[in-house]
Amino acid sequence: MIEFNVRTTDQGLGVVAPHGRLNMVAARHLRDAINGLIGGGTTRIVVDLADTTFIDSSALGALVAGLKSARQVGGDLRIARPTESVMTVFRLTNLDKVLRPRDDVEGAFDD
Repeated sequence: MIEFNVRTTDQGLGVVAPHGRLNMVAARHLRDAINGLIGGGTTRIVVDLADTTFIDSSALGALVAGLKSARQVGGDLRIARPTESVMTVFRLTNLDKVLRPRDDVEGAFDD
């Protein structure tokens, strides 16, 4: 079972931190967490993947859907601190070009 830590920083960033395997079952919860932040008015979202050990296509779809939802309301979604196994999947699917990984949560929107 995967756990999600969802919080909002003092800078107004919504942070979703999944702990464990992001698979088909967890993807629904990831989507709900992202949509909950957006629905609450937080449109700049960082998904912290430091404690994510696995990601499948369903979870990638949830991230892309979250990105689209955030952008539709004038925000954005970024990923931070992905593990090497997660980055391998991002590279294989070329999603590392769309969701460029950031080194840390706090600096995810420093462009």
